[in-house]
Amino acid sequence: MKNFRTFLFLLSVALATQACNHSAKTGNNDSDNDSTPDTIVRAAEALPDTTAPKINLVIDQEDSLFAAKAAAGNLAEIEMGNLAIKNGKSKRVKNFGLMMVKDHGKANTKLMAIAAAKKLILPTEPGADEQKMLAELAKKSGNDFDKAYVSMMIDDHKNDVSDFTTASTKIQDPDIKAYAKKTLPVLQKHLDAINAIHDSMSQ
Repeated sequence: MKNFRTFLFLLSVALATQACNHSAKTGNNDSDNDSTPDTIVRAAEALPDTTAPKINLVIDQEDSLFAAKAAAGNLAEIEMGNLAIKNGKSKRVKNFGLMMVKDHGKANTKLMAIAAAKKLILPTEPGADEQKMLAELAKKSGNDFDKAYVSMMIDDHKNDVSDFTTASTKIQDPDIKAYAKKTLPVLQKHLDAINAIHDSMSQ
């Protein structure tokens, strides 16, 4: 009987010890699970990335209007330049038209690349006013074409130089502002060239 009671006592101690060990082990596992590398990684991934650069695709309305007007103007100058090559009489007028096609083609390619990066939609054809001018110009040839074309180019480039001068200082978007600054000297060169052609025609 004494041996039996001793056996029960030892059995109860063994069971109690096993229960404690299991509890301690479970507790440790829970603690470990709370701080496993995988859990830490998941928590870190859930946090917002405050170090990544933020790209602001919102363009100021005035900047957008300038870019749209510049794109339409480029396209008009290209089409008028092609007309000058085809319908112009003077070699200087034809050469000026060729310069318009090349320079404004390059300018518009750069502008479209800027717009694409900023998800800004620009015109893909000249504006309504420019199309009316193109239609009138297409009806002319020879000396009449040269006079009309030179007059249009003087007016257009005076306005362009004025607009791009303003844009070079007032545009908010840095890429569009840089485009305006870089294109301005080209437009001034065009204005000087067409004024020289006009003066030679007046002699």
